[in-house]
Amino acid sequence: MNIVNIESLESPELDVYSRLTESQLRNRLEPEKGVFIAESLKVVRIALENGFEPLSFLAERKYVNEQIVPLVDGIIDVPVYTGSRELLSQLTGYELSRGFLCAMRRPQLPSFSDVCHGCRRIAVLDGVVNSTNTGAIFRAATALGIEALLLTPTCCDPFNRRSVRVSMGTVFQMPWTYTDAESGVSFYDVQQRLRQLGFATVALALNDNAIAIDNPVLQNIDRLAIIMGTEGDGLDKDTIEVCDYVAKIPMQRGVDSLNVAAAASVAFWQLRPRD
Repeated sequence: MNIVNIESLESPELDVYSRLTESQLRNRLEPEKGVFIAESLKVVRIALENGFEPLSFLAERKYVNEQIVPLVDGIIDVPVYTGSRELLSQLTGYELSRGFLCAMRRPQLPSFSDVCHGCRRIAVLDGVVNSTNTGAIFRAATALGIEALLLTPTCCDPFNRRSVRVSMGTVFQMPWTYTDAESGVSFYDVQQRLRQLGFATVALALNDNAIAIDNPVLQNIDRLAIIMGTEGDGLDKDTIEVCDYVAKIPMQRGVDSLNVAAAASVAFWQLRPRD
């Protein structure tokens, strides 16, 4: 292991943890050089177990021997930067979650068809922009029977630092990709690609023609794609119209809707494959 004690915050090797924006980390111009930050021991462990490539680690000095050494033992030539809690708080602007960060290489995303191959239940997120919601949806999807996620390009980046943290590392376990490389693509094209792959589509929307989400018709569909829209406005009219079904979650006491992450959890549980 290459343990590097930090006494100064000026080292350029630390830019990735404090001085680069999310956009700079993502590196849209050269995706093969993109980086993301994983936070906390548990989340980093899940990333490593799923084959993600570490570039460096940042840890409070007191955690190194007890927690960090067993985790990174055998990972050659990847620096482990360490310092006091006070110093690292100055670097990141906040206390580290469980004392540990890891800069990792962004993987090449799989193709649309590869993500969907062999799946019976997938979810499509259209314009979900909040990092907390994105992380929560990934966590619910992984736990509740969804086998893959597709995201429109207007969605929040699942490798956003907060999204990764909220997901508790499930962004590293769930197969996912974008529906297209650029924004502005009609959802009709997405729906047609899903249909070619054998999926029926159900839009979650407050619609006069919507059926209840526990309708047996939905449960009996062999391959189903669950379509969810942006916070606040939900799915637009054109997207709803091209879907095979529209479903809503029946609610009581005058409540008209749920947060998108909460709604996703209900939908994923109700529409999961039962065998």
